[in-house]
Amino acid sequence: MKNPLPAPRAAAHAASLTLLALWAAAPASAAGQGIVLAPHRAVYEMTLAEARGGTGVTAVTGRMVYELTGSACEGYTQNMRFVTNMENQSGAAVITDLRSSSWEDGKAKRFRFNSTQLRDEKPTESTSGDAGRASTSDDVKVELTKPIKKGLSLKAGVYFPIQHSIALIAAAKAGKTSFRADLYDGSEKGEKVYDTVSAIGRFMPAGGNRKLPAVKNAERLDRIAAWPVSIGYFEAGSDKKDAVPVYELTFLFFENGVSRKLYIDYGEFAIRGELKEIAFHEPTKCEPAR
Repeated sequence: MKNPLPAPRAAAHAASLTLLALWAAAPASAAGQGIVLAPHRAVYEMTLAEARGGTGVTAVTGRMVYELTGSACEGYTQNMRFVTNMENQSGAAVITDLRSSSWEDGKAKRFRFNSTQLRDEKPTESTSGDAGRASTSDDVKVELTKPIKKGLSLKAGVYFPIQHSIALIAAAKAGKTSFRADLYDGSEKGEKVYDTVSAIGRFMPAGGNRKLPAVKNAERLDRIAAWPVSIGYFEAGSDKKDAVPVYELTFLFFENGVSRKLYIDYGEFAIRGELKEIAFHEPTKCEPAR
């Protein structure tokens, strides 16, 4: 059974998409003004949602734990562990364990990342590197240390994960129905840039969280607005009219950065993630400029 789970770094970071109108987003420092991400730790229970003909997948169970800490002034740290147990028609099982950690400057000038993937408790891939730029309008310079030492240059305008989340929330709050961005999150040995196209659904005013299954501490979301979002991850340079995304991520995105109702579609099969636990951390207070 091949490794089936090239999961995105943030759940936050992944629904059926048509060709979307493009939206030219301002840099995060402008578009994201007034948007505050809530530091939190969320646990999602993962299950098989759909298996399509020929895939051979009969069951998927697992758990994803995502944690966000930090602030705009000190930078944001994301930690994620995504473990799945996948079974096929013959009863054979594969356990995939993805562990990732990253830090991103609040002004989207620097991004450090480290990830390890295990298959049946044996390491199969390890990636780490550091990406930086003088400003969001400059090219990105990447220095990889794993799996090999290598330097890369990415074109200007590439989004880092937190920067992308903030810009996506800004687009939703502005009433946009779509958002396109080139996203670099350290995936695929640190060499992959995804061309992402996001569809933003109808605004859900505060109170909509009460209609979802009760989860301890999630009542804080009762006071928060949200939007259903679908993100298609395409190979860079592909024609969106005919191209099939590498995978699609659908979720309910609250304006403080918390996600519920995850659905990750890999084409041959799809998995669902339901929020089971959440704990909010005290936000770091930024010292006023002197």
